[in-house]
Amino acid sequence: MRPIAYARADSAQAAIQAFGAGGASSGKASVHNASQYLAGGTTLLDLMKLDVMRPSRVTDINPLERTSGQIQFDDQGLRLGAMVRMAAAADHPDVKQNFPVIAQALQLAASAQIRNMASLGGNVLQRTRCNYFRDVSYAACNKREPGSGCAALEGVNRRHAILGVSENCIASYPGDFAQALVALDATVAVAGPQGERTMAFAQLHRPPGDTPHIETNLRSGELITGFTVPPLPWARRSLYLKIRDRQSYEFALVSVAAALAVHESVVPDVRLALGGVGTKPWRARRAEAALLGGPADEAAFRRAAAVELEGAVVREHNAFKVELAQRAILRGLVQSLNGRQS
Repeated sequence: MRPIAYARADSAQAAIQAFGAGGASSGKASVHNASQYLAGGTTLLDLMKLDVMRPSRVTDINPLERTSGQIQFDDQGLRLGAMVRMAAAADHPDVKQNFPVIAQALQLAASAQIRNMASLGGNVLQRTRCNYFRDVSYAACNKREPGSGCAALEGVNRRHAILGVSENCIASYPGDFAQALVALDATVAVAGPQGERTMAFAQLHRPPGDTPHIETNLRSGELITGFTVPPLPWARRSLYLKIRDRQSYEFALVSVAAALAVHESVVPDVRLALGGVGTKPWRARRAEAALLGGPADEAAFRRAAAVELEGAVVREHNAFKVELAQRAILRGLVQSLNGRQS
């Protein structure tokens, strides 16, 4: 049995101080930090039970819900506190009306019980569902044990990524909410030992490269405090499409977050992100560039989807994701287009 020190913080500053008392490593936050924050616990506690994460100190930040648990919408956009629960955001009338892609991404995630517990801040930081990462009986996992290798490369890799991969890791990012945020150019606010800062949400997650165990650009001790989504009037017709092996409580094989602006049958703006196929929340910038200024029709959508998947790197069991992702992009864009015409 591993001893764990427990602290409970009622402010961001108190949480940061308690985190530092755990002797967390310097530099970027990683899976190996000795100190961890606890919100809903729907990822952390699972991985502690599996012996994947072994913190010596856990800081409970649930009291921060009083200051970071609000949802606000005005002409400056949508602001979501990091301690807002997934279910609360999915059911909020301003989110559902103005950013349906966010509400749908949250509603299609996990189970009702988990959505009631999980915080938005914790959700975007959830770990991969790669079996080789979650099962410590496999020695080769660079994300869990840097330098040990990647068993998924030649193992069972049906659910693994085809975009943003490296020779060190092909684990896919499992979340849904993050795809909506990255598509809508959201920003994320964080607080840490060096103070507060804001960054583009697209910069939060890192591709594996040579350091798969460092999954984000958060610095050690930093805590997500909230998200801001800029106002996009045409985001009211956005949507989230999730393709999976079963209808509920399943992670995506491929997902698409789409927001399409159309004027006189031409695309002046488009936002597109993919899930299930990337090592991080994947902004489909190649497809967006192919669509901008072009016709809003199925032929153009199909061409853009093919352009996005040109860079895919497939393994033995996940090659089907190339075709599936192209079809999902086409379907998502067509549904968005039809919604605008209804």
